[in-house]
Amino acid sequence: MLRVVLIKDLAITRGERRLFSGLDLTLAAGEAAVLVGRNGAGKTSLLRAVAGLLRPAEGTITFDGASGPMEADAARAEHLHLLGHQDGLKSSRTAWEELRFQTLWTGGTEESARAAAKRFDLLRLLDLEVRRLSAGQRRRLALARLAASPRALWLLDEPMAPLDAGQRAAFGEVMAEHLAGGGMILASVHDPLPIPTRSIAIGEIGQ
Repeated sequence: MLRVVLIKDLAITRGERRLFSGLDLTLAAGEAAVLVGRNGAGKTSLLRAVAGLLRPAEGTITFDGASGPMEADAARAEHLHLLGHQDGLKSSRTAWEELRFQTLWTGGTEESARAAAKRFDLLRLLDLEVRRLSAGQRRRLALARLAASPRALWLLDEPMAPLDAGQRAAFGEVMAEHLAGGGMILASVHDPLPIPTRSIAIGEIGQ
């Protein structure tokens, strides 16, 4: 299982513009960190870099398991879950078809998918096509997919944006349980997460 993510002297550019440089961050099992900074500072770009979707201009991102260093592509494929601004849901499937497919694809089970659907109050919506769901319902479906999959590292980009207070509290309980089980969370947020976190300033490093 993934135990540590180590970011060393990282720099990210967009075109000719350097978003930030000199970023050091260690995230260990059971920890949550939130990225803070102005719009355009590079918070989403950092999440994408950790996910392997963006190549840093400088620096390294490494992953360690219980027995030592892990190969980066394998670590990302087996232990990482990215939830971006877009929910990443196939609109022509029913909510249950999509939740079941993506849960099984990421190593979960039908039982974990059903339990997550119940937790996010989705049971009455499972027969509806994803395209018929509201923005808030789609986000709850994406969060259920996250909770149902046994991935250690959650990369979250504004995960609570369309949720009401009760749904945010429910997601807070899910995040707390994930951390208690040895999971990790790295998130870009405007509103504070309802769990203990430490803040990482982005766009104010090495400038």
